[in-house]
Amino acid sequence: MSHTAHIPSHRKPRRNASKTALRAGVAGGVLSTIAVAAAAAPAQAEPVTQTIEMPTLTSGLSTAVAASAEATQQVALDLETQAHEDAAATTAAKAAKTAKAEAVRKAEAKKKAEAAAKAKAEAALRASRSEARTTLSATSASTSVASSSSSATGSAASVISFVKAQVGDAYVSGGTGPNSWDCSGLVQAAFRSVGVDLPRVSQAQSTAGTQVSLSNLQPGDILYWGGAGSAYHVGVYVGGGQFVGAQNPSTGVVLRSLDYDPPSGAVRVL
Repeated sequence: MSHTAHIPSHRKPRRNASKTALRAGVAGGVLSTIAVAAAAAPAQAEPVTQTIEMPTLTSGLSTAVAASAEATQQVALDLETQAHEDAAATTAAKAAKTAKAEAVRKAEAKKKAEAAAKAKAEAALRASRSEARTTLSATSASTSVASSSSSATGSAASVISFVKAQVGDAYVSGGTGPNSWDCSGLVQAAFRSVGVDLPRVSQAQSTAGTQVSLSNLQPGDILYWGGAGSAYHVGVYVGGGQFVGAQNPSTGVVLRSLDYDPPSGAVRVL
């Protein structure tokens, strides 16, 4: 027996033919691809050095920056102009408001002054008219009294002269002269001046003489208001449709027309 008869063989087992063929084909294809690529590529790649010229932006950038600065400056100028305009408008509005208030104040002052002047003028006119009426009344009274006095004679003329001299004196209740009177006190004093003694009060004086009709009066007759014997007021008829009497505290002794306060009756003592 050979000395290697029992030693296992170290040779690899045969591969399957189909697998071997497949592997051979793949390997051949890969090698073919590598060969083609090698043939197409240059023998040795050299570094490529190329200078790329970048576009110059300095000119355009400067223009854009300048335009932006100009726009910013214009905006700032516009804002400043608007601020000035707003301030001017505010100042003008305040000035207009102040001027309007001053104009209103002056107009009101002028209106008040005109009203005051008008009131003063009207007051002066009323005073002038009142003075004219007073003068006319005084003139008429003097004329009437003088006429009555001239038509009266004796004691009657003296009584009339006495009462007309007291016109303008004050009225005081219970007054008997010489500067203040009540109605019966004046009549009593007037007749006493000619020696005729009359009762002190109106009621008694209204029956002190002969009753006469108001349509047949003579200067010097005593007029009374109220009933005979119950009269509340007396005066003296001075002629010309007028009488003198101490009327009241507001008027004092006055000369009045009979129409001013028509009497109830009259008595004659002279």
